[in-house]
This record gives sequence, C-alpha cells and structure tokens, in this order.
Amino acid sequence: MESVSTPRVSANMLDSYVGQNVIVVGKVMQLRGESALLDANGQVNAILNRESHLMAGNAAQIIGRVNPDLSVKVYNALDLGSNVDFQVAQSVVEVTHQYKDLFVYDNAGGMN
Repeated sequence: MESVSTPRVSANMLDSYVGQNVIVVGKVMQLRGESALLDANGQVNAILNRESHLMAGNAAQIIGRVNPDLSVKVYNALDLGSNVDFQVAQSVVEVTHQYKDLFVYDNAGGMN
C-alpha cells in the first residue's frame, strides 16, 4: 500500500494543498447546518459529514480533503473541548513544515 502523508496545516496554507488530505486544528466559531467555520490562523470552512459532532466555542481537529474553493470536505472530526492552546497547535504546524523530511511522506512511495 502506498504511503501518503496528511500534513497539519492552517488556513493560510490551504491553497497549497488543493485536492489533498490535510489535518486542521482550530476553534469552532460557527456551526451552519452541514458546515462549520473554524479559526485556524485564519478562517476555514469545513463541510461536515453526518458523524461530525462539534460544539461552537470548542477546539476541533478535522481531517479532510481541500476543495478548489479552499473549503475542507471533512472525513473525520474530533471535538477537542475548550482547553486547547492554539498557539501550541500553530507551532506544531510550523515545525512540521520546517522539518518536512521528518513529517512528510512522498506520494511516490516512502519518506522524503
């Protein structure tokens, strides 16, 4: 089976990952029907699935595919509660991109 990484990203990085799976951690600012607006160092529009149970004001981790309009089609969503340090979450994003050789798998089969 081919190894594919799912990078941690923030809102300002989504345009580099269109069509790819990503992980986003952010604060749920608003729930609107089948979508949620997250603050992840910028706004992320998450298109939720039926299994998503998020609460406004709580932190959430979403795993999904970035659409051409930069929304994220959610495959998995996890409510992380209200006690999340978003500065640490953003630092993790920055470190994983700074040291890609440690965290990012090449889609051609194997680690970089």
